Order: sequence, then structure tokens, then C-alpha cells
Amino acid sequence: MKNNFYAVIMAGGVGSRFWPVSTQKFPKQFHDMLGTGQSLIQRTFERINELVPTNNILIATNENYEKLVLQQIPQLNTKQLLLEPVMRNTAPCILYAALKIYNQNPDAVILVAPSDHWIKDEGEFLRNIQTSFEACAKDEILMTLGIQPDQPNTGYGYIQYENVNTEIKKVKNFTEKPDLKTAESFLESGDYLWNAGIFVWSAKSILKAFKEFLPDMVDVLDDGNNVYNSDFEDDFIKSNYKNCENISIDFGIMERANNVHVLPVDFGWNDLGTWGSLYGKLKKDDDDNAVVGANVIFRDAKGNMIRTENGKRVVIQGLEDFIVVEKKDIIMICPRKDDQDIKKIMAEARESFGKKFV
Repeated sequence: MKNNFYAVIMAGGVGSRFWPVSTQKFPKQFHDMLGTGQSLIQRTFERINELVPTNNILIATNENYEKLVLQQIPQLNTKQLLLEPVMRNTAPCILYAALKIYNQNPDAVILVAPSDHWIKDEGEFLRNIQTSFEACAKDEILMTLGIQPDQPNTGYGYIQYENVNTEIKKVKNFTEKPDLKTAESFLESGDYLWNAGIFVWSAKSILKAFKEFLPDMVDVLDDGNNVYNSDFEDDFIKSNYKNCENISIDFGIMERANNVHVLPVDFGWNDLGTWGSLYGKLKKDDDDNAVVGANVIFRDAKGNMIRTENGKRVVIQGLEDFIVVEKKDIIMICPRKDDQDIKKIMAEARESFGKKFV
């Protein structure tokens, strides 16, 4: 059974809200954001590798990150990298992976997971994936994992499910990031989950869904000549991938298909989308200050997050609820409550300082 288990780790994003640490050349998934001694992608790979054989794990990433992936995960060979020549959102990348895996093993069941999430209870996560694999091997369903919400967060998409007495629930609908009032009503109703962007399906089921809902994309990427896993695959992708529609798997398929199911899960999850969300997962001192990399003296300072190059000596006096991040020749200081603005700050830095700093 395990030989039919496959995984696609999505590692193509830039993580611009983690500027100045995360840059176009070296995005956040390749950094040790939590100060654990492992980058986010290394931790994700090891977690999934507990269940999925090494040879069955593929990494989907931008072609510019090929060397970074192979440096950080030397167990992989180049045939396990899905190198995107251009960014086209998640649907084309998932179709590419499904065609390649189906060509190897028509009975495959596939986990699709981001490379940069934080998961506290990894054992529970693996049990949930095992449950999903078994369900998708048996039935023609498209599955997603839904996180039990603990606050009305407006930064996540929500999944409403049919409240039936089964472990796996049928999905009623998806709602993209709602406003606060709507999020509060979702939480109150008790039949909504956060959409974590973690999917499971059989290769057969997802290819069938693509043929139904995104047939033009199938025409672009499936030439019918068994190009996948051959010497011609790289050239074929370089020539054709750019012709795919730029669309997410959520909009392209999940919100349109009627065989979508969700497994409600609670393994301690965070998408680590901003410095503020990272602060929430770091150890704090008695004044709620969190530190990664630096050697800090705090004087009358509370609720701050400091991240610097390893061993940098820092003194913080009279600061409250701020993010202070240093990387080589850049220092960024920003109130924690404004961490969503860092994408805009990065754009301004590109204008003022030049592209090489972003």
C-alpha cells in the first residue's frame, strides 16, 4: 500500500511578508525561520517522509530554486523536482504533478502540501494523512484537511461542511477570506473549518476533475505521448507550461467539483504567513519577547520579536510590540500589528534600494 503513497511539496512561493529575510533569491521555505536548526522545507520533507517513501516525494518549485532544493534535501534526485519555468498559481503545477505520477503509477494516491507550514503534533498529522489516503484509494473523492478554528481569523479561507456523523464530511462550500463579522458568525455556527491548502486525492480522481473543469489546461500539458518521466519532459514543460491559465486549484477545481470532502483536523497548525504568526509560535521570555538568532538585552521592553544573523548582539530599550529584523545590510523595524504591510514595505524598498535587496 505504501508504494502507492505519493506527496507533492509546494515550494515555489516567495514569502514576501517575511522580508527582509525572505527574498526572491532565497525565499522563506529555505530558511530556518523558527531557529530549530532546520529550514521549513527540510522539516516538511522529514515529516512527510515518515509516511511516504523518499522516491515518491516530489518538490514543485520555481526553476531558479533547483540548487537550493537539492542542497537542502540531498536525498532527492533531479527527476523528483517539478521545475516551473514561470509562476502560474497552483492548478497547473498540481496537474503537472498528477500527470507525472499517474505515468509512474496509475493507482497512486497523492498528498499535496505547502512547504512552509508549522505543525505541532506531527503524529496526529500523519494519522490524518493515512486516513485520507485510505479514503481516496477507496472512493472517487477530492479531499482537503480542514483546521478547527480557534478564532475568527480573516486571513484564511473557510470550508463549510455537512454536519453528518462520519469522520470525513462532504463539503458544502468554500468562502475566501471573510470580513470579521462573517468570520465570527462562521465560528459560532460550528460547521466551518479553516482551509489549510493541504489536499489528498487519487491520481485518477484529480485527472478526471481536470478533464471536466480545466480541459484546456489538460490539452496544454497532456500531449498523449508519455513525455513524463522521459528525457523529453523538461523541454516539454519549458515550451508548454507558460501557456497554462494562471489559476489556483481552489478556484479551478475545488469550488466547482461536487465530490469534495473534508477531514476536520486538530494537529496544531499555522501557515506562518507573517512575522506576527511566527512570533506566536516562538518561545517567549517573561515579558513576551521572542528571539531568533540574536543575543539580546531587553530593558523595559515587552512583546517584541527580534531576528538577526546568528550571534548578533542587540540592546532593545523602551520598545513594545515591535518586530525587529536584521539581514546583512538591511534592518526593518515595524509594529507587530502592521505585519500585513510588509509586502508593501518590500515593494517600496525595491524602488528605493534596488532589486538586489528584495
